[in-house]
Formats: sequence, C-alpha cells, structure tokens
Amino acid sequence: MKLTNRTILITGGSAGIGLAFALKFLELGNRVIVTGRRQAVLDDVKAKHPALHTVQSDVADPAQISTLAQTIKRDFPELDVLVNNAGISRYKNLTVPAFDLADLMTEVNVNVGGVIRMTSAFIDLLKVNKGTLINVSSALAYVPLPCLPIYCATKAAIHSYTQSLRFQLEDTGVEVIELMPPAVRTEMTADLPDEGLTLITTDKLVALSIASLKRGAIEVRPGQSAQLALLRRVAPDFINRQLWKAARPLVPLG
Repeated sequence: MKLTNRTILITGGSAGIGLAFALKFLELGNRVIVTGRRQAVLDDVKAKHPALHTVQSDVADPAQISTLAQTIKRDFPELDVLVNNAGISRYKNLTVPAFDLADLMTEVNVNVGGVIRMTSAFIDLLKVNKGTLINVSSALAYVPLPCLPIYCATKAAIHSYTQSLRFQLEDTGVEVIELMPPAVRTEMTADLPDEGLTLITTDKLVALSIASLKRGAIEVRPGQSAQLALLRRVAPDFINRQLWKAARPLVPLG
C-alpha cells in the first residue's frame, strides 16, 4: 500500500485504534478525515490535532452515511483510502432470552451493516481514484472469545465479506486490505483478562501494521493475530478451549 500523499477517511476515528492510525497517517504526510458519533468528542480531537478533519457521522444510520458520502465527495473528491474501522463490542449471555430484540442486533448493525453501507456509499469514488479499501476485522474472526459472541461473529462476517470484495474488485484497480488486530489495550478492552490474550498498545499495533502495509500485505495480522490464525488451523480445539477458559468469567449472569 502506498502510505503517503493519500486522502484517507477513517470511521470511528475519534478514539482508540482509529485515532492512532489517523495520527500515524497524518505523520506520514496524508490528508486524514475521521468520523465519530459524538460531536463533543470530535471537537476535542480537533482541538488537540488541528490538522485532522472531523465529520460527525454514525455508521449505524444509513441516512447519516448518505449525508457523509455527499459531503466527502463534494469537499474531498480526491479521497482514495477508506478505512472501515468503527465498531462496538458487548458481553452477552446467549443462554438467556434478550429483553430487547432490536438492541440485540446493535453490534451487527454497526460492525457489519456499517462496513457494508460505507463500502457501497464510497465504492464509486474509490474506483475512480484507484483507491484502497481497508476493513478492520479482528483476530477473533478466526477463533471466538465466547464472552463477546456477537462481536466475534461480526468480525468473522467481515473477514468473509472482505474476501468477496477483493475478488469482485480485482479488475478495478481498487486495493482491498483486511486489518486483523489482536487484543489491543483500549477503553473497549479494559475488562479483558490477560490470561490467554496478550494485549498490545495502539502504538505497537500501528507500528506492526504499517510495517506489513509497506511490505504489500493484503491481510495484516499483527502480533498475536498470526499465532491465533496458525492455532486455528493446527490446534482448534486447544485454542478455542483456552479462550473459553479466559472468557468465561466475563459472561454476564443474565
């Protein structure tokens, strides 16, 4: 992947992994736009990092995605990188009925629906500009952490969806990359146990990922992600049981 002189849009870029990549891309000499759901958080990010462009948008809302696409195509017609990063995770107990069936689908609407809608909304611009599409899934697409069952399922879905995208776009000049982070120390993972998982910092994740992108990787598996991918193939029962042992205390009682 070419890492300089690009115009890059990152969803969920106001904190965590998204913001870490945004600042690195900015440092490398790119124009970077980040989106987030909360305007107050974006205002704070803008105050701390004036070179970033910020736009309020919620990937779970199709109308907001349509508005975002119109804004970006008008103000940044040279956009040639889309990073589908926005995502949420929730601890779930699947053995008890959910009281709110609509809320039960929130992770699917954000993590899967957001990626699919954003990709569709920007695919024409990416094709015109021979751009790059980066979907952020997870090492948990390979092996689930059972306390986060729906989250892991959404990341497995994005892994499959990205492979199909890569085939369908192979003659268009659009580069399709999947970034599969391991457990990263952010607010989202504050409760995860160290047993069975090795949490890395966002700085470490970015450094490892940028190195892989420089080498031309299209499936980026930094840190423990590569190990989980290997264990999924050679010892699936072992790694699944180890992750269940680590996750079990975090399953809600119901």
